Amino acid sequence: MDTKVTQRPRLLVKANEQKAKTDCVPIKRHSYVYWYHKTLEEELKFLIYFQNEEIIQKAEIINERFSAQCPQNSPCTLEIQSTESGDTAWYFCANSKATVPNVSPS
Repeated sequence: MDTKVTQRPRLLVKANEQKAKTDCVPIKRHSYVYWYHKTLEEELKFLIYFQNEEIIQKAEIINERFSAQCPQNSPCTLEIQSTESGDTAWYFCANSKATVPNVSPS
């Protein structure tokens, strides 16, 4: 049983104006996936989150040079179309299990 989120690559170094992509393999049967980034100067910032394949909420930056997807039975990805020096940061994915109210049979 998978008990942790796996993110690849662990380290990615790119020059300006290059494409950068990182993958996240969530824990099986956990349907919420979140992406964050953290620079040295700023606090942890939210980027986007998915429930299964659907985007539930995203930051404005996702519409610009950043994109993300989370296809079923494949790794989730975060991609920067054309890197800039301000993109230097730690990028984190996380996930959680969806909760469903208990339903009693009638």
